[in-house]
Amino acid sequence: MLLLLLPITNATAGMNAGAAGVNVDLMTQSPYPARPGETVELTVSLQNEGNNDLSGVTVGVDAEYPFSQVSGESLTKTISFLEARQDEEDATLIKFKLKVDSDISDGTYDVDIIVSDSDSDSKSVTTLEVEVQGKEYAQIVTISDSSIDVATVEPLEFVITNTGSSPLKNMEISWDESSGAILPVYSSNTKYINYLGVNESATVVYSVMADVNADPGLYQLDISLKFQDYNSNTTQISTKAGMFVGGTTDFDLSYSESDRGEVSLSLANVGNNEAYSVKVSIPEQDNFKATGSTSTIVGNLEKGDYTITSFSISQTNLMPSMGEDSSGTANAESSEMTEEDRGSMQEGMESKRELIVNIEYTDSAGQRHTVEKAVQIEELTGGTMVAGMSGEPGGQSSSSNSYVLYAAVILVVAVVGLNYRKKKMLKEGNYVPLNIELKNLKRKMLKKEQK
Repeated sequence: MLLLLLPITNATAGMNAGAAGVNVDLMTQSPYPARPGETVELTVSLQNEGNNDLSGVTVGVDAEYPFSQVSGESLTKTISFLEARQDEEDATLIKFKLKVDSDISDGTYDVDIIVSDSDSDSKSVTTLEVEVQGKEYAQIVTISDSSIDVATVEPLEFVITNTGSSPLKNMEISWDESSGAILPVYSSNTKYINYLGVNESATVVYSVMADVNADPGLYQLDISLKFQDYNSNTTQISTKAGMFVGGTTDFDLSYSESDRGEVSLSLANVGNNEAYSVKVSIPEQDNFKATGSTSTIVGNLEKGDYTITSFSISQTNLMPSMGEDSSGTANAESSEMTEEDRGSMQEGMESKRELIVNIEYTDSAGQRHTVEKAVQIEELTGGTMVAGMSGEPGGQSSSSNSYVLYAAVILVVAVVGLNYRKKKMLKEGNYVPLNIELKNLKRKMLKKEQK
């Protein structure tokens, strides 16, 4: 009798199983794996394997860290009726959406599904596993320079940052400029990074050069970034960057010639770029002064071109003072100067001969620049400075005035000496008038010629 009652007891238990007789399975997870900071949708299968029909079945999700409720989405679903002894084809499917925490690391996390029915107080808890993996993504955050000069090797740096939530491996960075005006030198256009962790950055460096015949302007760089995820799937990110070719230039300024205070200067564009709206100016300075117009507009100068510009310039402070030059004390001190002192004085004199000139121009990028140059002013025949003429009409330069003063001093000394000699000879009775002395000297010279 006991053997006959056992099947009846098991059947009765199955009939009263209630929610415990409901089998719960995770059918799908989208996306798989789930991404930190995003939502994941779980499709759950419910199959009543008991012998009793169930009504008012409640299915809920226990949303614990790293999962949370999505705004507007319920964590509880109700099934009005579940037929007894269902197979897989009769199973009921329900879906839940959960938010994944943004700071979660890669791994497998548990989600509890709780099932209850209205006919009994029993509940069943089924634990499902949800796979979470960080998102692979990277971007080029900065480029070291957006402008390069032509025919000059310059560095170009890309800073690559892993902005995703998973490490990246086997990264490949390359770039291309379709016209060929910008090319890499000393290496190819492709660089590699073996591994880049989350929030880490890496710098790739290229040496690039713009063709000497490239037109100034903005060129497009097509940049490609490839990387692999944990499953060795390759992802490619393409972006663009602008690179300006052209920019500043340089000048050479030299003294050309001078005529009566009109100083001519030769200006050459010795850089690799054209200079636009070139303007040459003489600024205020200690040793020279421009009279009349202080600036000249030259116009445009292509690379290698030159032009000549002229200014009326007077020298204002070059010669030393009379006291220093004519005083016996000063001469004695100068004779005792060391070679270093003489070198310093020579440098000081040369610096006083340097004319400061400002060159303003607009580069190929549209930016205005000012370059300061110093040109050495040479001396004219007779020791007069090139810029030694006075700017005032009819006036003389300070150096000319100095020479006149020197001559006057010498003349005074000569007259005083002759008067002193005359008085002395009269006192001694040896005085002979100058005209008689000249006649006697002439006779002596004739006698010598006759001999």
